[in-house]
Amino acid sequence: MPNSRNRRRHKVDQEAGRRELISTSLQSAQHCLENQDFGTAYAHYLLVLNLAPELKNNVKETFQFTLFKWAEELDSLARIQDLFDCYEHALELFPNDEVICNSMGEHLFRMGFRDEAAAYFHKAVKLNPDFPDAKENFYRVVNWVVERWHFIMLNDSKRNLLYQKAIQNAVHSGYRSVLDIGTGTGILSMFAKKAGASSVYACELSKTMYELACEVLVANNLDGEIRLLHMKSLDIEIPKHIPERVSLVVTETVDSGLFGEGIVESLVHAWEHLLLPPKSNDGEVGAKNYGKVIPAGATIWGMAVECKEIRRHHRVGVKEIAGVCLPEVLEFHSPTYTPLNADETVEPYTTEKLSRIPGGYKPLTDHFQVLTVDFNNLQELKSFATRKPSKINIPVAKGGILDAIVIWFTLQLDDEHTLSTSPSEETCWEQAVYPVQGLLDYTVKSGDSVMMEVSCQDCYLRLQDISLATSDNGMDVERNFREKNSEAELCSALASLQTASKLERVGQECILESTEIALLNNVPYHECFKAAISKVLSTLSLHEQSQSMDVDSHSSEHHLEKNQNKNSDTPDPLYVLDVSEGFSILPVIAGKFGAVKAFSSVEKELHQKALVLISEANAFPKETLQFWLGHLQDESMVLQRPKSDKLWSIIILDVIETSGLIQQDVMEKAAISRCLLHSGGKIFPQHVMMYGMLVESESLVLETAVQGKDPTLGFNIAPFINQFKVPFRVFLDLSTLPYVPLSKSVELLRVDLMNPYMNNSRRDVKVQICKSGHVTGIPFWYHIHLEEDISLDTSSESSHWKQAAVVLEKPIPVQLGEELVLSIQYHKSNVSITVKL
Repeated sequence: MPNSRNRRRHKVDQEAGRRELISTSLQSAQHCLENQDFGTAYAHYLLVLNLAPELKNNVKETFQFTLFKWAEELDSLARIQDLFDCYEHALELFPNDEVICNSMGEHLFRMGFRDEAAAYFHKAVKLNPDFPDAKENFYRVVNWVVERWHFIMLNDSKRNLLYQKAIQNAVHSGYRSVLDIGTGTGILSMFAKKAGASSVYACELSKTMYELACEVLVANNLDGEIRLLHMKSLDIEIPKHIPERVSLVVTETVDSGLFGEGIVESLVHAWEHLLLPPKSNDGEVGAKNYGKVIPAGATIWGMAVECKEIRRHHRVGVKEIAGVCLPEVLEFHSPTYTPLNADETVEPYTTEKLSRIPGGYKPLTDHFQVLTVDFNNLQELKSFATRKPSKINIPVAKGGILDAIVIWFTLQLDDEHTLSTSPSEETCWEQAVYPVQGLLDYTVKSGDSVMMEVSCQDCYLRLQDISLATSDNGMDVERNFREKNSEAELCSALASLQTASKLERVGQECILESTEIALLNNVPYHECFKAAISKVLSTLSLHEQSQSMDVDSHSSEHHLEKNQNKNSDTPDPLYVLDVSEGFSILPVIAGKFGAVKAFSSVEKELHQKALVLISEANAFPKETLQFWLGHLQDESMVLQRPKSDKLWSIIILDVIETSGLIQQDVMEKAAISRCLLHSGGKIFPQHVMMYGMLVESESLVLETAVQGKDPTLGFNIAPFINQFKVPFRVFLDLSTLPYVPLSKSVELLRVDLMNPYMNNSRRDVKVQICKSGHVTGIPFWYHIHLEEDISLDTSSESSHWKQAAVVLEKPIPVQLGEELVLSIQYHKSNVSITVKL
C-alpha cells in the first residue's frame, strides 16, 4: 500500500510543519511583545490560535493583553475600522470572553455608539454577573439606550388602559391594518393585534429597543403576528417594507413639550406615504377605505409660575460670590435661552415633575390654551413648519416673581378617551418648563400681562419673546402704546413696559448648563472653598517666610545671592489648579489671596472670556489667572507639574457628579494629584463621607422596574425591559421624594483623597431599624470635607448636587428594633450597597 504510506508520511510531515510554525509564531509573538510591536504580535497570535485552537486557554491572558495594547495604538492612530476588525477576529476565537466584550464596548462607547456599546456590556454581564467593570459600564450606558421613562410609563396603568381602549375601538370600527411608529417595547402593537387587527407593523429606530421588542413579541407568542422593522418610519417604503397603505397609525412619539420627538414630521410622512387618505366630508364610506391616527389630536396648555428651584437653575441671582464681584456686562443664561437661528438646535425647555419640585411653585396666571393640533389633518400638520408665530397675552392673576412658563397637554386619543399631563394629575409625565430669562425686572402684580410668541418650527414648541406689560390706571400700556402720539405719552408708556428681548446694553453673554448656574448660586459652596483656600495658602505662605528667615539667619552669603537674583519683597507665587468639571470661579477666588497663580481647566472659549472679565472686574493682575489646558500639548496630562521646579499648593477635584454618584476615575486622579503637591499642599476635598438610610418608597420601585403583568394589562414585558434596570436611581431630590424613613442616617463610606491608597474597598455597616415596614431603597448623599472643620452637605437646600439611591431587587420586611447589615463595596470610584440577610 505505497499510497497509504505516502499519505501517512505526508500527514506526519504536515503535523510536524504545523507544530514548527506554531512554535516559531509563539516565539515571534513573544519577541514582538518585548519590543512593544503589538500589531505584529497580535497577527502571530491570530495565526497560532487558528492553527491550534487547543492552545486558547494557555495563551488567553497574553492574547488579551496584546489585543488591548494594539487596540489602544490603533485608536490613537484613528484606524477605527482596523480596531473593530481586530475585536471581531478576537470574538470569533473567544465568543464568550466577558473581558473582550467589555473592552469592545468601551471603545464603542468612547466613539459615541451607545446602542452597540450597551449590547457588548450587556453580553459581558450575562457571561459573568460578578464582573465589576462590565456591570458599572452597563449601568452607565443603559440610561441612554433604555431611558428611565420607559419603566415609569409601562407602570402607568391608566395610560396603558386608555391607549388600549382607543385602539380597540378603532380596530372594531374597521381599521384593521395598523402601523405602530416608535414601538418601544411593542405594547401598542400588541394592543392592536389583541383587538383583532388583521395586519400589524411596527418600527423602532433604537437597536436596543428593537431587539427588546423582538424578545417581547416572542414571549407573548406574537412574533409571527406582528412585523417589526428596525428603522425610522420616514424610511419605510411600500411595497418594500410593508405591502400596502395602512388604515391606522398608532404612536406615542411625544415628549413633555408634545412635539420634541418629531411627531409632526413623522405623521406628515405617514399621511403622504403610508396611510390611506383621511376621511372626506362628502359622505360615509367603509372605514377600510380611509386612514386615521391615534392620538387624534392634542391641546397644549400653559401657566406662568413663580418657582425658586427653576430660578436658581436658570438665572444667576447674586452679584458677589465669596468676595468676587460679577461684572454688570457679563450676562449668564442657561441653554434654553439659545435663539432659534443658533448654529446648534437646542431644546427650548427643560422638564420637571412640578408636583415634586423642591419648594413647590406658585401659579401667577390661570392656565391658558397655547394651541391645538389635529393629527388627522395633513394640511394643518404641514403648516406648522411655516406658520408665523402667534401672539398670546395672558393677564396676571397673582403677584410674584415670573420664573417660567409651564406647559402640559391633553392628548385626545379618540372621541371618548383623553389623557392629561397636567401637574395636578397623577401621571407618568413631567411638564415642559420654559425658564424666563433676560428681563430687567421679573416682578409682576395682579392686572399686569405676560406676553409671548408661540411657534412650532424645527419640531419644537417655542415660546419666544416673553415680556411683561404693566397696567396704568387700569389701561393696558402695550395697547395704548400704539395709539399715543405725543412724545411725553410715548416715554411714559415705554417706562412702564418691561421687555424680555435681549438686553440692549453691550455685554458678554455666557451660556452655562443649568447645573453650572445652580452652582454659581450656591453661596455656601463658594464661602467654604474661600475659607479652606485661605487657610491652606496662609499656612504655606507663613511656612515659606519662616523657612526664608531661617535660611537667611544662617547664611548671609545666601541672603546676598538671593537679593542679587530677585527682589526679596516679591514672594514666589503659590500654584492652585482647579480641574473641577464645568464652569468654575474657584480660581478667581484663589486669586484674591496675594501671590497666587491660579490655573483654570475650563475649555470653552466663551467660558474663558467670562473668567477673564470677572478677573478684570476684580482688578487682578493679568498673570494671576491662567488657562491650564493652553499650557498642555496633551489634555490627558492635565494633572502634572506647573513648572519643572514647582509643585501645586492646592488641586481642586470634582468628586461628586451632580447626579449624586461619585465621579469616575476620581481616585486615580487623587493618586496622581497626591504626588504633585507642595509640602503642606492639599487636595480639595481632602475626604468625603457618604451617608445613607433605609426607606420604604413605592415611587423608587415604580421608577426603576416594571412591576409584573398587571400594569401592562396582561402582556409579558417586565422580564425583558427589566434586564435594563439599574440598581441606582440618580438625580433624586430627597426633600420631595415620597418615602417613609425606616432608619436614621448612618455613615456608609469614607473616601480619603489625601491618602487614596488607604481607602477600604469593602466594609460592613450595621443599621438599626427605627420603624417597621418594607425596605425598598437606600438613598445616599455626601459630606464633602475641604478641611476637617469645613464641609459641604450635598443634601442641603442650597446644594447644586442631587441625591441618589440604591433600589433593592426585592423589598425586605423589617421590624422596629431589628438590625440590618449593609455590605459596602468601593471599586474604581463605583459604590455598590447590598443587604446581608
